Amino acid sequence: MRKVLILGAGLVAKPMVEYLLDNCFRLTVASPMKPRAEEMIKGNPHGDAIDWSMDDPVTLEKLVGEHDLTVSLLPYKFHYEVALVCIRQERPLVTTSYVQPEMQSLSVAAKKAGIILLNEIGLDPGIDHMSAMRLIDRVHKKGGKVEKFYSLCGALPAPEAADNPLKYKFSWSPKGVILASRNSALYIRDGKKVYIEPENLFKDRFEKTIPEIGTLDVYPNRDSISYVNIYGIPEATTVYRGTFRYKGWCETLDVMKSLNMLDDASIDYSGKTFAEFIAERSGLSISDDLKKSLSIKLGLPANCVAFKSFEWLGLFSQEKMGYYVTTPFEITSNLMIRKMPLAENERDMVLLQHIIDASYPDGRKENIISSMIDFGSPSTNTSISRTVALPAAIAVRMILEKEIDLTGVYRPVVPEIYNPVLNELETLGIKMTEEVFEQDRR
Repeated sequence: MRKVLILGAGLVAKPMVEYLLDNCFRLTVASPMKPRAEEMIKGNPHGDAIDWSMDDPVTLEKLVGEHDLTVSLLPYKFHYEVALVCIRQERPLVTTSYVQPEMQSLSVAAKKAGIILLNEIGLDPGIDHMSAMRLIDRVHKKGGKVEKFYSLCGALPAPEAADNPLKYKFSWSPKGVILASRNSALYIRDGKKVYIEPENLFKDRFEKTIPEIGTLDVYPNRDSISYVNIYGIPEATTVYRGTFRYKGWCETLDVMKSLNMLDDASIDYSGKTFAEFIAERSGLSISDDLKKSLSIKLGLPANCVAFKSFEWLGLFSQEKMGYYVTTPFEITSNLMIRKMPLAENERDMVLLQHIIDASYPDGRKENIISSMIDFGSPSTNTSISRTVALPAAIAVRMILEKEIDLTGVYRPVVPEIYNPVLNELETLGIKMTEEVFEQDRR
């Protein structure tokens, strides 16, 4: 029986554990959250949970050597160290995280070891890569060119659960969601490179209507220009990867950023209230009508959605924060996480859409729209956990059964990976639906 080592027992691990046990693999889940790992295994005799963390490299070396493949669901900063162990032990590695330069540098060593280090095999990155490449490769095989490429994705509460002013609830790594709001962005639009400074990230947005969901905001997701090479579309004049959010999130986060509420500088907030925190961040006097003063300072209506969000979060309140020396980011993110969890009886949703304008040598043009709307089930697994974990779990099975037989550092952008993984995902109910609008030949 093939043995798989899973490092980490976080929010997205459960569907992978279930899939691999159902497919008769032996599992060890190593995590400092051993009770959570045991809960996922549910007493299955083929599963074991152990108490372990990255502070114990000796045990990591032993565990990797004792298993046929390792999955790292740890924070991305640890993947490189795990990959080095996998190379020494000649064991393949699967992660769902973006390929960092340090990981990419290991490709030659991985090939010499005869193993694959497969990354970005979850969702954003993951299913988005695979479904995009299936479309792009199809266009290219027909002799066509990709003129414009948009890839938009969002992990959101289902519409009925989007019941706060920000219209958002956390269904995955909460700190990661808020940290991502501090990113800059880079994309190509109509042949011109566009760089967005971090402070302007949420100002650079546009609307997109999804018939089943409504009108959403889209803002840019990190560096889209690198995907010109990753996806092999040098002919494209527009390449844009974006994030979906309901209306309310962008407006609120934009005000938070303008007030430097996500900064990392440590300050002594002993005895301070949330209202005093906002006053300090905005340079206003707490004796003033804080909301009115803030409205005047920022040039926003007093009833704008950002201020409604602030009020709902309790940021204008006289409640003591309970901090000593800390950072504005910790105060803001901890408050949002406390107030905005996805409840056990609420559904989450993953929304993914690719939009491609393609042209062909005979003058024909196509507008291709490929979409996925996936809902989680409160009684089983969230959508974000399924769409992150299941592509990786399928890849684990296929690597161990030699259906994927590659060596080196990879993303799932080659047909040897994306075709079989997407095909099996469809059997599990995770599927893109496609519309093609063709223009007459000129």
